[in-house]
Amino acid sequence: MKILRSIPELKAYREKLVDSVGFVPTMGFLHDGHLSLVRQSKADCDHSIVSIFVNPPQFGPNEDFNSYPRDIDHDLAMLDAAGADAAFLPSVDEMYPEGADTFVVPGKIAERLEGAVRPGHFRGVATVVLKLFNLIQAQKAYFGQKDAQQVAVLKKMVADLNVTVELVVMPIIREKDGLAMSSRNTYLSPEERQAATVLYRSLKFGESLISAGEQHADVVKQKMIDFISADKLARIDYVSIADQASLEEQTIIGKPALISLAVRIGRTRLIDNSVV
Repeated sequence: MKILRSIPELKAYREKLVDSVGFVPTMGFLHDGHLSLVRQSKADCDHSIVSIFVNPPQFGPNEDFNSYPRDIDHDLAMLDAAGADAAFLPSVDEMYPEGADTFVVPGKIAERLEGAVRPGHFRGVATVVLKLFNLIQAQKAYFGQKDAQQVAVLKKMVADLNVTVELVVMPIIREKDGLAMSSRNTYLSPEERQAATVLYRSLKFGESLISAGEQHADVVKQKMIDFISADKLARIDYVSIADQASLEEQTIIGKPALISLAVRIGRTRLIDNSVV
């Protein structure tokens, strides 16, 4: 596996590639969810490039940029074993040289849910992803469904800005007890780790209410809130039932609908979702 640390190195490597290229953007501290994206890229494309970059502009002033888990050596070993052809590991200065002040500002789809709780988050996400798309010029880029709003924001950006890349969205990879795999799960104490399953259990509870015929979104959301609130370690940021494409909240549940939630377990903020 080729390790590339600068933009000139990446460009020189990319110029030599023929046939199709798949791209997997990550922030590192990889798990099986990330590797599922790499494996799909390998299956679909002739060459697969993975980026590892913890992107400062998508973190708020009181968020965990400095403490975000990092283990580059372990990440590279996992990528090599998964068959990635190249890993791009730029520095912050490489991606944002002095004087850089142009950003991508997403529209209304980025103002809801995560965007409302984390102002500026998707501005940072959209900017770095577009920069990476421009540098790597992949035919396909792979993202996980766990970050459902990120997927929706990036799909809108690609369509609105005529970016010539196909976004491939892969299913959420879960632990045996249903907890969605996330780099931030490492923050959880053993007691918190057990409590964190309330996210998945509440999603399944919401799905069951809808399957049983409940069509009123507010009723399902309130019952899910009550379900989560019964756990003493859980604090809810939001529970949403929205149109999957626009993320506008639904009154009467239509399909496809995205049930999504953000819950703090202790000091750790976790997100999850399902589509009905």
